[in-house]
Amino acid sequence: MYCSKCGSEISSTTAFCSTCGQAISGLVPAAPFLSPVDPNQYAPVVQATYGGVAYAGFWLRFVAYIIDAVVAVVAFVILLIPLFILTGAGAVLSKIGSDEDISDNVGAFLGIGFILGFVGVILVVSWLYYALSESSSWQATLGKKMLNLKVTDLTGQPISFGRASGRFFARIITKLIPLGIGYMLAGFTEKKQAIHDMIASCLVLRNS
Repeated sequence: MYCSKCGSEISSTTAFCSTCGQAISGLVPAAPFLSPVDPNQYAPVVQATYGGVAYAGFWLRFVAYIIDAVVAVVAFVILLIPLFILTGAGAVLSKIGSDEDISDNVGAFLGIGFILGFVGVILVVSWLYYALSESSSWQATLGKKMLNLKVTDLTGQPISFGRASGRFFARIITKLIPLGIGYMLAGFTEKKQAIHDMIASCLVLRNS
């Protein structure tokens, strides 16, 4: 306690100030000491992460693509050779090559049909490989899995088969951009997204 008249410190049990004789009614309580703000009283700000996962850059994704391309070639060979034999395409092509009696129109039609069928099989097999793999519990194709990568939505959650399919077909737009720039954007964008990742709202993440 302090005397309001002379400012002397006195006991709270004293009726008068021992220095100036001021009555206790004129006493005021001492002002509390205000300490500066303790910087440690606040919890540190923690940046949001996806379970310790970082964005996968261009080169990691490129290596994964090469691995997947090798897997795709092997799969096509395994699937197309039996298909080639069962459909009789080999016999027809051999007749065309041996100049047997077959009209030019029929030969052209069969050739175009075979090419379209071949392209169709490649497209369907590729689509199912990527969409089923990236929407599975792996969240990745074999190439990505070997490099510890996975495909997620923008919140780091697994994607559905529909979104994985959309991401696959969005790659057509990425491929239409000259010089592979659509793919190379994965090395420069903030979240390491290529064009098809942006269209499908997906991320490719690297497990820590």
